[in-house]
Amino acid sequence: MTSKNNIAWGIRIVISFLFLLSAVAKLYPSPYFAISTFEVKQLYPMGFSEGFAPYFSRILIGIELALGVLLLQKNFLRSIVIPGTILLLAVFTTHLTIDSFMNGGNSGNCGCFGSLLPMTPIEAIIKNVVAMILLVWLFIILPKTNEKKNNFWVLSTVTFAAILALFMLAPIQPIATEIPEMTVNENLIEIIDSISKPEIEKVPITIDTVRKTEKIVIKDTSKQETKPEIKSEPEMHKSGFAQYFPTIDKGRKTLCLFVPGCDHCREAAKELTDLRKKIKNLPEISIIFMNEEADLIPDFFKFAGAEYPYKIIEVIPFWKALGKGRDTPGIKYLWNGNEYKYYDGINENKFDIIEYQKIIQKPFEQLMK
Repeated sequence: MTSKNNIAWGIRIVISFLFLLSAVAKLYPSPYFAISTFEVKQLYPMGFSEGFAPYFSRILIGIELALGVLLLQKNFLRSIVIPGTILLLAVFTTHLTIDSFMNGGNSGNCGCFGSLLPMTPIEAIIKNVVAMILLVWLFIILPKTNEKKNNFWVLSTVTFAAILALFMLAPIQPIATEIPEMTVNENLIEIIDSISKPEIEKVPITIDTVRKTEKIVIKDTSKQETKPEIKSEPEMHKSGFAQYFPTIDKGRKTLCLFVPGCDHCREAAKELTDLRKKIKNLPEISIIFMNEEADLIPDFFKFAGAEYPYKIIEVIPFWKALGKGRDTPGIKYLWNGNEYKYYDGINENKFDIIEYQKIIQKPFEQLMK
């Protein structure tokens, strides 16, 4: 009997630790940032709406937190807590299995432990299956008890307290319908734009001026062959970022999507600054910052070695601007609003300063090949 009791407590502690770790990890490095990232990267692709996802994410993490606590108490352990835990794991496993068949399960982060402990879908499935086997074993070896003596208020109080804690730690923010007025160095864009467009002196035309002009000979060019015009730059296109930077679709631009506290973003910004010192024709740099640790922006520019025009936007709009399946740091090469290169993340598509230098120095006809 003592041996079974020790095994039962061992299983309860292990599974409880996994659920508590899963809930806490989804709040790393900060609750709102982590939960918003979880919504955009995990819930939105599953079809959750922007209005429902914030509630579902907090309730789900709250339930995980509650189950981690409830596994260590005795009330309704066999009848509600263990079956409920198995059911939740089964739902997670079913979703991960479908996702693995459709998109492959050997890459990407399933989000089980947030960004604290990245785990592929296959690894998560194995973890869940092992946990379900342990829970079934626990259900078998636990002795039956008189449920009339159990207190349901313990379950309800712990569950509601955990969910409420999540809503307090990461309050739901209203969906932004307008661009937040959080702009710094915006006048720098106007200065650069005015330098690139020198004013042309206007000379008034008078009768005397017309009399002094030479005769204009009009040649018949109808029989001459017309050579196809070779374009030196692409047609104007809307990149979708003019709401942040009015001149972003005019000329050659470097658009960066950074997080102020991201070390990889800082390194990329420093590389761009070093490149700007080497070549004169570096496309103008503009930055969109995520509103996460925005107080670190001055330190960000100090590390980068230069300051650039930037905008700060909220977490969810930032992930949308970055693009589905993309990660930071994000760096785009735009020419008249047309996207010719997009680096993102720290893996196979990470920013390559040597390649970028070659790309931005190519004429338009070579970029089209």
